[in-house]
Amino acid sequence: MTKPLPIDPEQPTEERLTPRRVVAAYAVHVLTASGIIFLFLAAMELAREEPSPVRVFLWLIVATIVDSIDGPLARRLHVKRFAPSIDGRAIDDIVDYIGFTFIPLLLVWRMDWVPGEAELGWLWIAPPLVASLFGFANLEAKDEARGLFRGFPSYWNILAVYLGLLPAYFGAAGPWVGGGLLLFFAGLTVAPVWFIYPNLARHPWRLPVLGGAVAWLILLLAMLPFYPDRVPGWLTLASLIYPVFYILASIHLRRTGQDGSSRLAAPHAEADGG
Repeated sequence: MTKPLPIDPEQPTEERLTPRRVVAAYAVHVLTASGIIFLFLAAMELAREEPSPVRVFLWLIVATIVDSIDGPLARRLHVKRFAPSIDGRAIDDIVDYIGFTFIPLLLVWRMDWVPGEAELGWLWIAPPLVASLFGFANLEAKDEARGLFRGFPSYWNILAVYLGLLPAYFGAAGPWVGGGLLLFFAGLTVAPVWFIYPNLARHPWRLPVLGGAVAWLILLLAMLPFYPDRVPGWLTLASLIYPVFYILASIHLRRTGQDGSSRLAAPHAEADGG
């Protein structure tokens, strides 16, 4: 019979090491790791002879929802203390790179949303793939004290949504516009610019940042039945409001010096997960 973990009566109740807290902490690690399953299902769809971008995006959405809740849970349940043998940040970074970068860019290449045939289309994909590797490996990529990301936070899953719409609006020039956007954001990924870290945003920006993300997700779901060739123009424009707001808010906070820990960073945040 397994002996219960020791309890130090001198410790505050919320800090005591109990079996229940240990199980909860490791369950958060399992939740973080489960994202890779949904990403594998997205990759399976891409391996089909005629893949559906809609189904790929649906699996990416599920993985993103998991990623959006595991970080707050990890901080709330003190995962670094109660499950120290597993590096939640390592799991999170691996899943994030595959889900935010590799699968979305593979989708862009697979659907011919960049110039050139399959043999040459990868040349447009290579720069963002490599740039995001440097972004994820950068020790200063997440400034949690100020609630910021350094460089474009590799939201290639969001950009991929709009790259798929470009042919409907620009015709044959659509893939070229998409290729240019890929190169632009690849450069921005390794540039010394800063973007809001949504999970660590707080008053007065927490509600618009997180609420806007939820509203954007609802608009995306509304777009998917028409995606990619029949999405109403007004719906596309409405969906662009939040990405534009996010970029402008990040620029504003950086320029006005309102990105300090007193405004943006959540207090006592632990780097346990996404």
